Amino acid sequence: MDKRTFLKVGSLAGAGIVATPLVSSLLGCGSAPSSGEAPHATTSEGFTLPELGFALEALEPAVDRMTMRIHHGKHHAGYVRKLNAALTNHALSGQSLEAVLAAITVSDTGLRNNGGGHFNHALFWNILTPSPNPQDHVPSGILAERITANFGSQEAMLTELAQAASTRFGSGWGWLVQDTHQPDRLFVASTPNQDNPLMTGIVDAEIQGRPILGIDVWEHAYYLNYQNRRTDYVAAILDRVNWSAVAGLMA
Repeated sequence: MDKRTFLKVGSLAGAGIVATPLVSSLLGCGSAPSSGEAPHATTSEGFTLPELGFALEALEPAVDRMTMRIHHGKHHAGYVRKLNAALTNHALSGQSLEAVLAAITVSDTGLRNNGGGHFNHALFWNILTPSPNPQDHVPSGILAERITANFGSQEAMLTELAQAASTRFGSGWGWLVQDTHQPDRLFVASTPNQDNPLMTGIVDAEIQGRPILGIDVWEHAYYLNYQNRRTDYVAAILDRVNWSAVAGLMA
């Protein structure tokens, strides 16, 4: 870790916003543009569109190829492009994505929607897996211990998470979150639109923390395959969670 990154991470952790390492660095989100020109998502400058890490059809039948192509290649790519454009000549240009999300307010519409959209989707792709490895599909180690301590059982946690995601009114996200002040504490939350628990200037204090699992419940994430059957979609996504990746996002 270089000096600049150390100072940036240290200041955020000291403020109780995020812990090291930054989740966005683990997700391959890229870094904020620092020049006067807005870079494209496919360049080496600015925030970048992460690769999926699996083929478009790899999650079928849970998520179909067409939905994945549009979701990743159109929706997520659009958030990255618009985020970089919104940061052009902005005071937050050059900051980590966590720092940007923590600093924005309700008036920062462009950064709120597109910064949240970029982070949320990068995390979503990261915690999904087509892997047949059974170890990826069951929480283990310290993650399993924290789930049991906070929810009583894995089944209880999954029920609460499915409920939060399925009942979110309109578009939004269901989250499994780590408390940044008490790392052994995990909790479930949901947010509207592209908000997330890193947005300390926007979301309620009781849902602020380090997101380690997110479920996208915007209609574009499931409508081609599931229409209005969001509950079925959420259940299918939970069967595709890579719990090893979730554990790797904890502080």
